[in-house]
Amino acid sequence: MTDAEWTRIRRGLRFGQVFEGTVVKVPRPGVIGIFVDIGLSVGGFVDVLWLSDEIEDWPAEGTVADFKIFWADGRQQIRLVPCDSRYLRNDFTAMVERIRPNWSSDEGQPVPDPEPATPDE
Repeated sequence: MTDAEWTRIRRGLRFGQVFEGTVVKVPRPGVIGIFVDIGLSVGGFVDVLWLSDEIEDWPAEGTVADFKIFWADGRQQIRLVPCDSRYLRNDFTAMVERIRPNWSSDEGQPVPDPEPATPDE
């Protein structure tokens, strides 16, 4: 995907926007997170930080569920969180307050264009 295509896709996204997605890969349960196909030409990813401490509570490959946009940075990947609380860590709300305290005011806001890369010095 080109940078221009990624920017075009981002402009149609909002924090908190919900997608139905399919878990396509759980590479190292309990260590990395899960990859989710949300029907766009860019992949979705749920970081281990947001998932249950109990690996058996993680959605397995092939699971279809709702996920919402939590973050997007310069990488061509959309960071997601599951909408279903059974997949979330027990202290999810407290963790969000610690990591991203302005989350409630960000929900519904457009995902900004990626920051321009800075040249290596």
